[in-house]
Amino acid sequence: MNHPTTDHKQDVQEYYGKTLSKTEDLKTNACCTTASYPKEIKELIKDIHPEVVEKFYGCGLTIPKLLEGLDVMDLGSGSGRDAYLLGRMVGEQGSVLGIDMTEEQLAVANKHVEYHREKYGYQKANVAFRAGDIQDLGALNISAESKDLIVSNCVINLVDDKLAVLKEAYRVLKVGGELYFSDVYADCRVPAALVADPVLYGECLSGALYWNDFIMYAKQAGFTDPRWMEYNQITIDNEDAQASVEGINFYSVTCRLLKLPALEPECEEYGQAVRYLGGVEGMESTFVLDQGHQFQQGKIETVCGNSYRMLQETRFAPFFEFFGDFSKHYGVFPGCEGSLPFSGENESATSCGC
Repeated sequence: MNHPTTDHKQDVQEYYGKTLSKTEDLKTNACCTTASYPKEIKELIKDIHPEVVEKFYGCGLTIPKLLEGLDVMDLGSGSGRDAYLLGRMVGEQGSVLGIDMTEEQLAVANKHVEYHREKYGYQKANVAFRAGDIQDLGALNISAESKDLIVSNCVINLVDDKLAVLKEAYRVLKVGGELYFSDVYADCRVPAALVADPVLYGECLSGALYWNDFIMYAKQAGFTDPRWMEYNQITIDNEDAQASVEGINFYSVTCRLLKLPALEPECEEYGQAVRYLGGVEGMESTFVLDQGHQFQQGKIETVCGNSYRMLQETRFAPFFEFFGDFSKHYGVFPGCEGSLPFSGENESATSCGC
């Protein structure tokens, strides 16, 4: 497993604070987003200060739906691009706190707080940034069950103790809240010699977790049923880097981890069903809970107990009608075979989780 053996904190601060000055300085495309942004996100990005966008590093889109009024935290917020996007989407009654450990990135983010307040027409800025280690949010006095949503964009792979990050996220989230994040994963465990390479580590490659280790860590942290949203294989556009990691495949995966203590370790059948009522902006005809669960408006669809809870005990509840309860158990829910997002065989498979 990817146990912490080397302290990469100083290397990462050096790489993202001094070695890199803009996105184009990256030596590979691993930390560059492969996401296809929806039209509304593209429009919102136009309002973000150019310097913030220029210094953005990320591998996915960490902006879920239904954000109005939420209290959000961005782990590894960097120059602040995602934080400012979220600041616009949560509205003036919501708030966003970005946490980062790189002085130069924080300086860029903090420099443009007032710019975005004025651009969004808010009376008071709803985005703030703090220096800190995402492995220890307690050191920043961030209290338990205080956040509705935590996001992170291609950062967890850069820390040594991934399990600590997941545990802290679980502690800080309110019940029914979620960790919605993108990161880089590998299809096998990365050798220690590559993990020790500061450039490969800084490029979001050698710090990538083996997917099954991530699933184990997520469950150990309390996220019993991790769900994946989308994934893309990373092609490494650098011959030297590609040669160094020959034989290892890397993937950018966006996951949704919901804090619901009652979730079960397997997908179980209780004779339950839900009907999507519509009303979620951008998902008018089909609501996407995760890659394996997409609900058509007006159609009654059977679900496992975990999916039922994920809809009924979260901010998604007002948009669904619920049928059944937990009074009778019928065994394993059919069709919920877990599979790797990058197995090559699950393009059309249904899956109850990761």
